[in-house]
Amino acid sequence: MARKIIVLGEVRDGSLRNVSFEAVAAAKIASEGGEVVGVLIGDSVSALSGELIHYGADRVITVEDEKLKQYTPDGYSQALMAIVDAESPEGLVFGHTSLGKDLAPKVAAKLNSGLISDVTGLEVAGGNLVFTRPIYSGKAFEKKIVTDGLVFATIRPNNISPLEKDESRTGEASSLSVDIKDLRTVIKEVVRKASEGVDLSEAKVIIAGGRGVKSEEGFEPLKELAKVLNGAVGASRGACDADYCDYSLQIGQTGKVVTPDLYIACGISGAIQHLAGMSNSKVIVAINKDPEANIFKVADYGIVGDLFEVVPMLTEEFRKILVNA
Repeated sequence: MARKIIVLGEVRDGSLRNVSFEAVAAAKIASEGGEVVGVLIGDSVSALSGELIHYGADRVITVEDEKLKQYTPDGYSQALMAIVDAESPEGLVFGHTSLGKDLAPKVAAKLNSGLISDVTGLEVAGGNLVFTRPIYSGKAFEKKIVTDGLVFATIRPNNISPLEKDESRTGEASSLSVDIKDLRTVIKEVVRKASEGVDLSEAKVIIAGGRGVKSEEGFEPLKELAKVLNGAVGASRGACDADYCDYSLQIGQTGKVVTPDLYIACGISGAIQHLAGMSNSKVIVAINKDPEANIFKVADYGIVGDLFEVVPMLTEEFRKILVNA
């Protein structure tokens, strides 16, 4: 059954987040040969239309307004609902990001639609679209189908591979004028904490530290390894609670849920709350002095040793391998 699917492209700091391209790939599956319409909302975002098309969108619609420069659920939902009214799609796909998790339920409620959130897999089977999502903090997975109404889903980053970028792919780019009004929230200023390197939620490699790093300075070897591997640094709640790092780095049930290709856990015991945020990583390496640490139960590879000795050795070896590659 061919469907028209709308995909929300998420813009951060003037660039499209990688999960936007993953959402386009998911929409391609969901459309079953129908049309994938990319949507860009913001201020001066039309220049990014071509990139969405290169990654598989058939055409792109932009809504630009100075009131949309910063995300607010009221502003974005007004813009998106105007597009839905104009296009009458059979489905919508968002990234399962902070923005997507906030906006998708609001739009679903307005459309009187169900929502399948945190999707990690999508396939067509028996004439149905089958969505896979984790439940019970990642201990199990469930499969869901949509029997009636819109196909509406949010896609967890790093789980559905984007289509290969093709700069020869062409498509129509248009704009829609929407009167954004009655905003209950107006953002006057955004104060960002200084951050370096790769976005944690989309990183392919994550080096995470726990209480075993012992101090803020203890994260320095982890940052060096992350730099060599072009990865991101994360942390357990224990490390955040101990003021070794900012809570923005927290991975776990009450932090970020990540699924990188490689997750290196340094000095992390493996509390169930932390495992809920990273246990679906493709390859897990655990470094801990305690051979009985729970983290080893989910690790693909385990190193029993002092992280302050092991991590610098790994950094040096990776550096040698990458230089000679």
